[in-house]
Amino acid sequence: MHVAIGQFSELTDERLTFAEQLGVSGVQLNTPAIPSEKGYWQYSHLKSLKDKAEDRGLRLEALENVPIHFYDKVMLGLPGCDQQIENYQKTITNMGKAGIPILGYHWMPNGVWRTPPVSGRGGAAVTAFDADLIDVQPLTAGVRKLDMLKGNTISHSEMWENYIRFMEAVVPVAEESGVKLALHPDDPPIPMLGGVARLFYEPGGFQQALDAVPSPNSGLDFCMGCFSEMGPGVVESIRHFGRMDKIFYVHFRDVQGHVPCFQECFIGEGNVDVIDAMRTLKEVGFSGFIIDDHVPDMISDSNYSGRAHATGYITALVDAVMKLC
Repeated sequence: MHVAIGQFSELTDERLTFAEQLGVSGVQLNTPAIPSEKGYWQYSHLKSLKDKAEDRGLRLEALENVPIHFYDKVMLGLPGCDQQIENYQKTITNMGKAGIPILGYHWMPNGVWRTPPVSGRGGAAVTAFDADLIDVQPLTAGVRKLDMLKGNTISHSEMWENYIRFMEAVVPVAEESGVKLALHPDDPPIPMLGGVARLFYEPGGFQQALDAVPSPNSGLDFCMGCFSEMGPGVVESIRHFGRMDKIFYVHFRDVQGHVPCFQECFIGEGNVDVIDAMRTLKEVGFSGFIIDDHVPDMISDSNYSGRAHATGYITALVDAVMKLC
């Protein structure tokens, strides 16, 4: 296993220099800022990203999250979903052609939800979720814009039907293209949000997804923070999915508390025994990359201090586990 940095959208010279200074092996991009007006990513833009990283001696480890408008109708089962599936297949094909090995994705048509930030250690601003503070209409504004829903809510059975249809269409293309598809958990991991059912809010949902459309190219973006938000059992989930070789990469972050109320925190002060978690990743033979994810907003921060702290902590854990365990 090795350490990368990610969760930014552009491969600027500054970001690449930051990666070099941290001594990581590669970079990951989240919703990369490349042209998307066609509804899919084109080969030339993807190849340019890969070349730019490699010119600095870094691997482009993965891309995470296409723009939501690439597949919102697919998730919701709306007219136009067939064209979106076809375009998603084009994105996968072009990624394979460009030599980018992993595409991370989620199944949250109304996105990640948080309540107002709170103060963490030393007054650092951290994101939080408190179900008691949610005050929303039956459907979020973003979903209601699609304007073709049959009712006020979207059920779990409908969301599963849409998910399986999508995976049956894109997994064969991923296999042919040599691209792995890495599923991110729901965040926050609760069964229903804004009238839209969520599927990946407990470990059993991931197993159901893997069983529904089995493939060596279908696995997980194991977000340790989201599994921690679910409650106890994070290390057990690492062991379960790791032994199946279904952890394609890891978001190494944590929270304090769990649903219905939690807040994010610095690594090492949350719910998870991070030494045990890293030791278990080694135990199951995980060989992919590990990145930070959400990080506390530190004093006078431009997002580098929190990421430097997290990446240094992760690197030290990896080094210690690989040498001593």
